[in-house]
Amino acid sequence: MVQDTWSEKTLLSIQKLDGTAINFEAIIETIDQSGGEKGFDSIASISGGRLKKFNPQEDMEVTLEGYAVEVATETGTAGKGFYDLMHSQETSQPLSISVDHERDEYMVCMMATDNSSQADAVSVTTSTDKAERWTFKNGHFTNVVASFTDKVWKFTITYKCPPFNKSAASNVTYESTDGTAAKILPAVTYTS
Repeated sequence: MVQDTWSEKTLLSIQKLDGTAINFEAIIETIDQSGGEKGFDSIASISGGRLKKFNPQEDMEVTLEGYAVEVATETGTAGKGFYDLMHSQETSQPLSISVDHERDEYMVCMMATDNSSQADAVSVTTSTDKAERWTFKNGHFTNVVASFTDKVWKFTITYKCPPFNKSAASNVTYESTDGTAAKILPAVTYTS
C-alpha cells in the first residue's frame, strides 16, 4: 500500500543532553517547523550583472502547542508539563519550578509512522514499517507561553537550534523509510 499522507499519529520525544527521552505527544496538539533559510544577497556589478553573496544558514525553530496537566514532568516516559524544559528540573511532588539562569541543551525528535505499536520517536523502526523522522539536536527551549483565551489553558513552547554545531556537523536530520523489508531507521542517541 502506498502511503498518501501522515495525518493521525505522530510521536514526539524530547530528551535533555545525556538524559532519557520523554514522550510528549499525548498533550501536544500542533507542531510547526520553521527557519533554516539558506538565503543570499545579490550585489550589482558596474557591468549591470549580479554577484551572489551567500548568507549563513539561519537557525531552526520548532513550535509546539499543547495542554499541560502539571507544571513539569516529574518522572516516567510521558510528558506532563513544560516549564522544566526552560528551567531546572524538579524530581518530586509537589512540583515547584523557579525561573533560573540554566540553559540546558535538548533534542527534539518527531516521527510519523504506520506502526501503531512504535513506542517513541527515538527508537529503531521495525522492518516493513513506513516512517518519517525529524531530529533537532543541541538546541534550547526559548519560550513557554500560557494562554487562557479559549477558556482552556493552552501552551505554546518554542525550541531553537543552530543548523550546525561548532565543528560544522549537522544538528538537524531528516529521515524516512518506505517500508521495504529490512530498511529500518536506526535508533537516535543524544549524549555528550
